[in-house]
Amino acid sequence: MTRLAYGLVVLIGVAAAGLGGYGVVGGASTLRLAWLVPLGGLELTLDPLGGLFLGLIGFAAVPASVYAMGYPDGDGRGRFAYVVFVVSMCLVPLAANTMTFVIAWELMSLASYFLVLHDRESKESIRAAWIYAVMTHAGLACLLAGMLLLGADLGSLRFADWRVSAPALDPTIRNAAFILLALGFAGKAGVIPLHVWLPLAHPAAPSHVSALMSGVMIKLGVYGLLRVSLDWLGSGPPWWGVALLIAGAVSSVIGVLYALVENDLKRLLAFSSIENIGIILLGIGSAVLYRIAGLEVLALLGLVAALYHTVNHAAFKALLFLGAGAVVHGTGTRNMEAMGGLIKRMPWTAASFLVGSAAIAALPPLNGFVSEWLTFLALFQNTRLDAVGQNVVFTLGIASLALTGGLAMACFVKAFGITFLALPRSDAAARAHEASPPMRLAMLALAAACVALGLGPTLVVPAFGSVAASLLRTAPQATGGNWLTLRVSGEFASLSTMAIAGAIAVSLLVPLVAFRLVGASRRTRAYETWGCGRIMQTARMEYTATAFAHPFKRVFDFFYRPTKRLDIEFHPESRFFVERIEYENPTRSIFDDWLYRPALDLLHSAARAVGALQSGSANQYLAYILAALLLMLVLA
Repeated sequence: MTRLAYGLVVLIGVAAAGLGGYGVVGGASTLRLAWLVPLGGLELTLDPLGGLFLGLIGFAAVPASVYAMGYPDGDGRGRFAYVVFVVSMCLVPLAANTMTFVIAWELMSLASYFLVLHDRESKESIRAAWIYAVMTHAGLACLLAGMLLLGADLGSLRFADWRVSAPALDPTIRNAAFILLALGFAGKAGVIPLHVWLPLAHPAAPSHVSALMSGVMIKLGVYGLLRVSLDWLGSGPPWWGVALLIAGAVSSVIGVLYALVENDLKRLLAFSSIENIGIILLGIGSAVLYRIAGLEVLALLGLVAALYHTVNHAAFKALLFLGAGAVVHGTGTRNMEAMGGLIKRMPWTAASFLVGSAAIAALPPLNGFVSEWLTFLALFQNTRLDAVGQNVVFTLGIASLALTGGLAMACFVKAFGITFLALPRSDAAARAHEASPPMRLAMLALAAACVALGLGPTLVVPAFGSVAASLLRTAPQATGGNWLTLRVSGEFASLSTMAIAGAIAVSLLVPLVAFRLVGASRRTRAYETWGCGRIMQTARMEYTATAFAHPFKRVFDFFYRPTKRLDIEFHPESRFFVERIEYENPTRSIFDDWLYRPALDLLHSAARAVGALQSGSANQYLAYILAALLLMLVLA
């Protein structure tokens, strides 16, 4: 039964990918069933942007479902929720009116809630699901308020009507709608500071679900932000783009800073998703500002960079979550401090995770390098803007992207090195076993996708350019070149990842050929690693995840605000002999301390104050009713 459910999702994913590809190349179609849903009926429309995100969902759902066939499923209670989750995600980018969108959005949220809550005996899963439910429904409230505001003022709940009439709305109404809709979509995307659910929910869910939540579900928040800032409301004031750029800069830097000090492998990947959403927002924000300034070519470039990174992140983050799931399945733990030496016990998983780590760290010639390079190019051309304030914000974006790139590389050196290299640091790591064949097949497919997306930008970018042009309602003209070289904005820059890959291959082959020519011996001599004077090397001599992150904690201590905890247990006979030492240096979340905890305290205080009205006195309740009636009469 389990394989049947996941096989059904594979078929749904293949169909979604094919239909999405048809939409990307210009195929358009509409399905409307007025009798099925009130307030406008069920209406689905396929356009290039919706087709791209529909294809993205199918692209990620197929390997995730193949992986799930070899993943331990427990009692299998989540099979139905998993099918509903994928189907509802497919409906979101096709929805063409408010009721269809809200129904699909809520189904997606509820299904993912039950998937996060798959382990109902775990307090961690219960807390993660509760926070996720609160945040996702707060976002839904914002979306409903924004959509109903537009529907009331425009007299229609259809998105096509908004596209035509919204630019003529009163600026105050448009700005209010933008704020409400952007907040709702940003919460689903995990934008700082609305991210608190993401590092809790993603690790709690099964790994194939985590791959879809991080790879595509949060991208539907990006889809909504694209619709709001570039489509439904028309061209807005510059502060829309400035807000998106600042949100992207903050999310990218803070996301990778939190990921860098995390010892839980899946939480590290979840925080890294926040970082990559920030990078996508940098591209969207630049596109919005360039469009307002009338620089259509640069707007296309920024949007192409954002779309490219959206697809790239779906590929390498799904790969990394599936790899993390294989590690958890093989070792029984998510704590990197208890891992090590897995490259010898899980070589297929290690190779796939290495490809994903290199891709997310933007190392050439893989896919993350291309999309971040395009984002840099879009940001660097801010000198063509006349507004000084906007140029300052672009400079902030450039600096944040550069800092994020360096920190992301350090983060995934830690993630791969501490997890897979050196000696096992626990019995669980020493007894680890390789993933099952379906799990390995899924990881290898996504690793191949990362390589293909990196080596083929000359084929991929024109497709993204046509999607961006349809959204901006202009001609695709941001890129050019031939099959080997990608040229951006005329002759501003060019890139050939095939040439880079060839140069890397040659640089690796030249030493081998040279050694062969000079007659070097091919015999290998095995010897133990130098142990700093010790005869035998032990796992206690290795770098740990905490030790790796400690220098970053010291540099960014103003942000992490770490608290040191030292517990020493001495021998009962003498304090000169120590039996046990425990040292912790945990970080504190400034968003919990400065935003959410004060807000919750205020809410509790208000609840207690309102609770005082419940005196239990019938006379007092009658007085409340009388006061309410008098107020209604006065207002009437």
